[in-house]
Amino acid sequence: MARPSNTEERRQQIVEGLLRVMAERGYERASIAEIAKAAGLSSGLVHYHFTEKQEILLSLVEQLAGRVRERVKARVERVKGGARTQVDAFLEAFLATGDDADPASVAAWVTISAEAVRQPEVRAVYEKVVRADLEHLEELAGAVIGRRRARAAAAGLFAAVQGYFVLSAAAPGLIPPGSAVGTVKRMAAGLLDAAEPPEGT
Repeated sequence: MARPSNTEERRQQIVEGLLRVMAERGYERASIAEIAKAAGLSSGLVHYHFTEKQEILLSLVEQLAGRVRERVKARVERVKGGARTQVDAFLEAFLATGDDADPASVAAWVTISAEAVRQPEVRAVYEKVVRADLEHLEELAGAVIGRRRARAAAAGLFAAVQGYFVLSAAAPGLIPPGSAVGTVKRMAAGLLDAAEPPEGT
């Protein structure tokens, strides 16, 4: 595999700098100077690689989405069993704590969702990412209960995941530690295990 270019490395440093600053201060208070400091670079280098702060944010959205997709892929491929087990693996990839847990990314994601409400450019990228993840969950659920009923079930489960993200970032002590994945998996059991898929779905 080819070594990343200096430009790619610098851009990655800057995006990681924004992630660190956003996790502590939010997007609005993430100045270019703060991002540069967190990245270990000069403000001039940040401006050289990105025309504006929003461009860094859009890169961060794509990178966070890529990270969670890799986590989902690894967990789904690792499980033994059918589609129902894969649904649980999908939920675990988003919510489980452990060595690969990343609270800073969760906090940044919550901030990104708020910026998606405010900024149309962020909304477009955010919606694309969320839609792809939701469609993946819908596909897994569809293999369990049929395509017609999968959309609502997947939307409910994905909304619960996103709600846990918001609560864990906005009010960290509110959720009992380690409870999110178990609760959402029980929700999935209620939605998906109650009935066999109808024929022809």
